[in-house]
Amino acid sequence: MRKPPAFFMALLSIGSFLFTYNFVSIVVTSNEKHNKFVLDPLVEMPDHVKRSRNHRRPFHVALTATDTPYSKWQCRIMYYWYNKKKDLPRSNMGKLTRILHSGGPDNLMDEIPTVVVDPLPPGLDRGYVVLNRPWAFVQWLEKFTIEEEYIMMAEPDHIFLKPLPNLAYGDYPVAFPFFYIKPVENEKLIRKFFPEAMGPVSNVDPIGNSPVIIKKDLLMEIAPTWLNVSLKMKNDPETDRKFGWVLEMYGYAVASALHGVQHILRNDFILQPPYDMETQTKFILHYTYACDFNLKGELIYPKVGEWRFDKRAYLDAPPPQNLPLPPRGVPESVVTLVRLVNEATAKLPNWQTTEEVNSSSIGRS
Repeated sequence: MRKPPAFFMALLSIGSFLFTYNFVSIVVTSNEKHNKFVLDPLVEMPDHVKRSRNHRRPFHVALTATDTPYSKWQCRIMYYWYNKKKDLPRSNMGKLTRILHSGGPDNLMDEIPTVVVDPLPPGLDRGYVVLNRPWAFVQWLEKFTIEEEYIMMAEPDHIFLKPLPNLAYGDYPVAFPFFYIKPVENEKLIRKFFPEAMGPVSNVDPIGNSPVIIKKDLLMEIAPTWLNVSLKMKNDPETDRKFGWVLEMYGYAVASALHGVQHILRNDFILQPPYDMETQTKFILHYTYACDFNLKGELIYPKVGEWRFDKRAYLDAPPPQNLPLPPRGVPESVVTLVRLVNEATAKLPNWQTTEEVNSSSIGRS
């Protein structure tokens, strides 16, 4: 059989290419007109979640607190920076409530919007004061009117670095992933409270209750379970020993999973000096860790530094005003922390200091 002429084959190839190109173009154009998901980077998000990005969704900021000096001075600084950021562009920050679970009013009632709820019955927390947090939220959600559809669970040692938008998407709450919350690595313990019928342990998010932005209705469902799971964990010696001071965080993570709720995880939600170095891309500064440095600017924790800042040095009285800045070479996040604390303490009225404050707890010793 004679072979087709080379010229004919070339024309056939070109024709096939043009046909294929036009067909694909028609399909793509049709899909773009009728199916907006084709080029949508949020293709896996439900429709109602996508739409929620385009309108204002304020959230109520809620933090639990006690009437101790240690809690009070942190709440005052937190509220100062909340007021500085809440009305700026791109903010979805609504009202704020300090949920005081000491059972009675204190001297900050006129300074910070506060509601008073009861602590757990005596002895029930077994010395673990954080167990009062879920119980405080249960009472607050049941007894008080919250106008906003969303709630942000915050803590006294949070400083807002910039206006915070609502990072949640519809029924998908948002949280910060903590490296030390490891449900999968603690499967044996988690299974005591999260049975296999509920799915894999990986359904339990590596989070605590704060920071979290969540729909109010969802939190109302989760909060009683959060309390009950945390109490059961505390009463289980093995779990109590393993989880220690983060037990209540595991309680919230498990309770959320029991309700089928999983969180969007945002690494930019908070930063934690001295281990997180910069602040520019973060929303909240969480000063939970001790910052201990030598005069060369080197981190020497767990040794006590020649320069240090540790909030736990001020259990009985607030830190003094005008704290000295850290030495050269210390991470920007630590410098920012001290500057923000200094601004708040300089501007807040009647900032109290006492002779009992250890002057070596910050600065050079």
